[in-house]
Amino acid sequence: MELKLNRPICFFDLETTGIDVARDRIVEISIFKVYPNGNKESKTWLVNPTISIPPQTTAVHGITDEKVANEPTFIELAPHVYNMIKDSDLAGFNSDRFDIPLLAEELLRAGVDFDMKNRVSVDIQTIFHKKEERTLSAAYKFYCNQSLENAHSAEADTMATYEILKAQLDHYEDLENDIKSLSEFTTRKKTVDFAGFIILNKDDKEVFSFGKHKGVLVEEVLEKEPGYFSWLQNADFPLYTKKVLTGIKLRKLNTK
Repeated sequence: MELKLNRPICFFDLETTGIDVARDRIVEISIFKVYPNGNKESKTWLVNPTISIPPQTTAVHGITDEKVANEPTFIELAPHVYNMIKDSDLAGFNSDRFDIPLLAEELLRAGVDFDMKNRVSVDIQTIFHKKEERTLSAAYKFYCNQSLENAHSAEADTMATYEILKAQLDHYEDLENDIKSLSEFTTRKKTVDFAGFIILNKDDKEVFSFGKHKGVLVEEVLEKEPGYFSWLQNADFPLYTKKVLTGIKLRKLNTK
């Protein structure tokens, strides 16, 4: 089943130096863009992460320091990546919890003011886990009846993810062929920042999800304990989390 789209959607996958969203870097990114009229385009870049790739990570995706030594850095690639995704919704496999948060960190680090305000995301892994509980390779075998060659290659994983979503729409009659509906189905919880440090409560108000202020309104904490904002900004939190906090603080100041 082909996707019903009102706007473009970019399927993407990252290979990275590790799994720490705030600290690790992209070493390969592949984007497959699908347009409402059926047109498609694909781009894959190797990326010099400017930090060493741990041997245990290389063992997973096969990308070494030597392989990316002469490749562009993400700061150099950021304008091209953003230009491809700026008008699109996003989709991936485990993308809500890892790929989108890490991509956001890299874009913000490169000076690109990225956010998700005017787009939605679809995490194909969540559909799979809610329905079947498996890995990407098993999902590809289950839905597409094919073996995933070159697993942990960003391009192979990206194309497999796209094919899996189309097959899932054929397989499950209760899945609506609508990106917003799929996004709602794949959202695990109402997070405001990607890392989940700030979430929405039952009244759709921003609250902290951790520490001594867990469950307390962010606006209330920032107003009563201004030093907490400074601590968060200087601590080792993701850049996107800090961006969200700054936005909440400025919003509160503008309403006074």
